[in-house]
Amino acid sequence: MERLIYMNRKIALLTKHNKGKVIKHILEKETGCSLIVETRFDTDKLGTFSREIKRPKSQMDTARIKISKGMKLLKTDIAIASEGSFGSHPFVPIPWNVELVLLYDKKEDMEICGVYEGAETNFSHLKTNSFNDTLIFAEKIGFPEHYLILRPDNEYSKTIIKDIDSSYKLKDAFSFCMSKSREGTVFLETDMRAHANPTRMNNIEKATQDLISKLLSFCPDCGAPGFIVNEKIKGLPCELCGLPSEMNLKYIRKCYKCKFTKEQLHPDGKFAPAQHCNYCNP
Repeated sequence: MERLIYMNRKIALLTKHNKGKVIKHILEKETGCSLIVETRFDTDKLGTFSREIKRPKSQMDTARIKISKGMKLLKTDIAIASEGSFGSHPFVPIPWNVELVLLYDKKEDMEICGVYEGAETNFSHLKTNSFNDTLIFAEKIGFPEHYLILRPDNEYSKTIIKDIDSSYKLKDAFSFCMSKSREGTVFLETDMRAHANPTRMNNIEKATQDLISKLLSFCPDCGAPGFIVNEKIKGLPCELCGLPSEMNLKYIRKCYKCKFTKEQLHPDGKFAPAQHCNYCNP
């Protein structure tokens, strides 16, 4: 089976924001498939980062909806979808980006997800009445390569200006929003749509590379793709006391097709540093 499973197969990608720019060349080069970009469906209907439309489903389920619609529109039995989320790190007050690149193969009944998760993002906002502060914020987030979105007053205003990618557009948008503002302020935010945010596009590429590494991990028993870690067992012994820690003792890989499993002991080393031990460092 191995690589030939994707050779010359047509894979659908439903996107409105040019994600094929980073997904297509990687997927085609590594698998031999033909990625077909589908733009007829407005993916903004599934939710927008700028909050005009709330995303009703989870990040993963939204990616699955995109896959279903892409397969239906292009009449394929395999599709790929990208879906991102932005917020704060769960433990540290820093911006955090999670990117999923999901592949579903109906023929093989296989779903594999590539993931990027990290702080490499310019996700930010500012409320101000100063155009000078606006320019400082714009420089900080990498404008004009990274687009801006402006509203009068606050993030809940229904008046919104997008596709701000030049100094003159920024000046005009700021003046317009100030003229419409009841509070005398303008709300600026980074545009997190993929085509408007090179940093996010890079993270989508990283998630795609993670997907490829999983696709090209083949079952040693039957040769099916996607022989990946699907369970992590904690309990790596502490280097000081020898008691089980919160670090991983082993990984378990399982084939979706023939159910063959393989254990990988000590993926993080044979002993856990004491700071990860609940007994030595409660």
